[in-house]
Amino acid sequence: MQLGMIGLGRMGGNIVRRLMKNSHSCVVYDKSADTVREFAGEGAKPSQNLADFVKQLSVPRAAWVMLPAGHITDETIVELSELMSADDIVIDGGNSFYQDDIRHAELLKPKGIHFVDVGTSGGIWGFERGYCMMIGGDKKVVDHLDPIFKTLAPGRGNIDRTPGRDRRDPRAEEGYLHCGPVGAGHFVKMVHNGIEYGVMQAYAEGFDILRNVSSPVVPENRRYQLELPDIAEVWRRGSVISSWLLDLTAIALAADPQLTQFTGQVADSGEGRWTVQAAIEEAVPAEVLSSALYTRFRSRQDHTFAERILSAMRHEFGGHQEPGTMTGD
Repeated sequence: MQLGMIGLGRMGGNIVRRLMKNSHSCVVYDKSADTVREFAGEGAKPSQNLADFVKQLSVPRAAWVMLPAGHITDETIVELSELMSADDIVIDGGNSFYQDDIRHAELLKPKGIHFVDVGTSGGIWGFERGYCMMIGGDKKVVDHLDPIFKTLAPGRGNIDRTPGRDRRDPRAEEGYLHCGPVGAGHFVKMVHNGIEYGVMQAYAEGFDILRNVSSPVVPENRRYQLELPDIAEVWRRGSVISSWLLDLTAIALAADPQLTQFTGQVADSGEGRWTVQAAIEEAVPAEVLSSALYTRFRSRQDHTFAERILSAMRHEFGGHQEPGTMTGD
């Protein structure tokens, strides 16, 4: 099957490579002409601009947009709406806000162009491992694209089957799922990433506790010099908290036990915020996810104004000095 890919970054590029490796054909476009030439050398059909890109796609066309969420994705879909025809398909596989999907589908619908949103998980490992995909859109359109999704998905691998799934959608066991109408895919992926924030925060705090048990504030007879790379490794094997995130943590700790190359400033790409906003709208308590999101905000500041307020209050009610300003009294 043929697919057009707009955006050849770490995920978009590897999606193209995985498809071509499995006999699909790809037309590619990226703002970097050098990147387009690189993929042309690997067997993809290059294009110079979006008009040229659309022209090279076979009817009915399928164009996958794999760009950062927000303005650039919006701008690209608007331009595609002027270039594509009835029964063509625009796929947004980035981390877009699900409400933007609904708006994009409404933009394309009067022209008969279909819209599909794909929440895509797999990161830089997707070429080898495959991509877990959460898909939103009309069933007929999603079914038409099934050869693409099936190729990109991880497949069943060696994971044991879940008991009682005999009458449920078998695609979930392959690593991809049609979640519902337009926006449903990105909504599920949004919550997926919110959960990811919480799981990552739990690991981070746990390893911080392990590391600081050797601190001078701990009584000497309860201080331990623990090997974090080895703890991460043993937890990977048979532990109830084993996961791919733990696998990645073990890789990082094995390479650099002190993680000296990292500053600890943690970005958020939007999905955590949107998940918390959805929880508020639904009146669903989400303490862990909210806390994990706020910790990411906190990581980008040396000291917040709130902490200065705390310090000032402690000084005013109790004469407490900040560390490093003690008078010796």
